[in-house]
Amino acid sequence: MMHDLGTITQFIADNTHPFDHISTISTACSSAANAILRGSQMIECSVADRVLVGGVDSLCEFTIQGFKSLMIYSESWCKPFDQERDGLNLGEGAAYLVLESEASLEITQNTILAEVAGWANANDAFHATGTSPEGHGAQKAMKEALNKAKLSNSEIDYINAHGTATGNNDSSELSAMQAVFNHQIPAFSSTKSFTGHTLAAAGGVESVFSILSLLHNLLPGNLNCKQAIEGSENLLKESQRQTVDNVLSNSFGFGGNCTSLIFKRVC
Repeated sequence: MMHDLGTITQFIADNTHPFDHISTISTACSSAANAILRGSQMIECSVADRVLVGGVDSLCEFTIQGFKSLMIYSESWCKPFDQERDGLNLGEGAAYLVLESEASLEITQNTILAEVAGWANANDAFHATGTSPEGHGAQKAMKEALNKAKLSNSEIDYINAHGTATGNNDSSELSAMQAVFNHQIPAFSSTKSFTGHTLAAAGGVESVFSILSLLHNLLPGNLNCKQAIEGSENLLKESQRQTVDNVLSNSFGFGGNCTSLIFKRVC
């Protein structure tokens, strides 16, 4: 059984090489994003020079039945930001990033794929399994991530939205984006339409999507959306190519734990 908290973390440590610090963050669907945030803080504060951060979640019947009990599990393809959305699909996955300081890069000579330029975590403190209609926690996380990255709203080229295809999440996140970007929301989509909701792994998986967007100047489309909810004019129903310099990635978890990360092009 590999579903207990910390099991995978210890497995990776035992089967790679000794780590100076091993930790597992459990904040539901923002877990992997918070691991990336924490690793970025450790490097910024010179606590570490190289960190392995990300997340994993394995799908099991217990998880499926839990979401069914909340009546937010869809038996059809999920439709993020669609007027007829009726719930999420579940997926499983794992994604990890290696973050390095300048001192570490001088030693490893690794190719830099992107910079974690901004990060923030905030709590909506509204409901155990839902967010406020205005998305107060999401607003604060996005604003503080932009401030951390020293970027203006107009410099964000793409938002990888949390977008679970539940009624509450999509409308709340859209309200938050409208508030932060003054109704001038950048192009956005939910890649959960490709992967399903990978829960604790989602922030890691979607960080990889965000970095790939930077590397390939590609904005992934939002599958299965036929008629977007009001205010979603910049929702990407199909993938498209354009220059991408800065990507904002949102991950929101149960308990109102809201995390936003910003990835920046380095060349």
